[in-house]
Amino acid sequence: MKKVVYVLLVVMMTMSLAACGKKESKELVMATNAEFPPYEYYDGDEIVGIDVEIAGAIAKELGLELKVEDMAFDSINVAVDSGKADIGAAGMTVTEKRLKNVDFSDSYATATQVIIVQEGSDIKGVDDLVGKSVGVQLGTTGDILAADIEDVTMERFNKGTEAVMALAQGKIDCVIIDNQPAKVFVEKNEGLVILDEKFADEEYAISIKKGNQELLDKVNKALKTLKDSGELDKIIAKYISAE
Repeated sequence: MKKVVYVLLVVMMTMSLAACGKKESKELVMATNAEFPPYEYYDGDEIVGIDVEIAGAIAKELGLELKVEDMAFDSINVAVDSGKADIGAAGMTVTEKRLKNVDFSDSYATATQVIIVQEGSDIKGVDDLVGKSVGVQLGTTGDILAADIEDVTMERFNKGTEAVMALAQGKIDCVIIDNQPAKVFVEKNEGLVILDEKFADEEYAISIKKGNQELLDKVNKALKTLKDSGELDKIIAKYISAE
């Protein structure tokens, strides 16, 4: 009997020590693709932008420190699903395909997909995209939606900058991408213009591991606090001036 009690005590002590050694994470790890100004981009060695500041504000509301991990866009939700990242924030739209793998927070921003072409292009609107070669960033909303264009030739790039460069070099007919990064790319590349006609409207949200209802609720609560206080609008206005 004494031997049994002794064994039980040893087991309990071992479990107790293991529990003490198991520290709760104090970080909120955000997976992103820092090639999408003004939402996320490099300023020197630091990743900054709208999504980074919003995630930082959410982390603060949760009593955590934000850690940002840069990766390919189509790896973000893989990282979230595997637990390598807590959230994914990269100007990401909620789609049926993505909802099969991750959950999404409430929307925090509305954006527009636009078409970039060379000056003098015969592409004047969405109807002119039939049979054209379209450049997109792999895994983005532009990639998903452009695939439905009749007789389209899709050219997928790992970075939006690579798609724009291909357009500037005349290798493709146009690029479909979010309006805000499009403005930045056009400003930096002479001879490129954004068409007046929108390609599509979308809303951005934060991806979270499927089934992690606790974190989803906390993120949504933090977003509501940021919206109600006006902090969310302040962060966006810092990077995007009203038109």
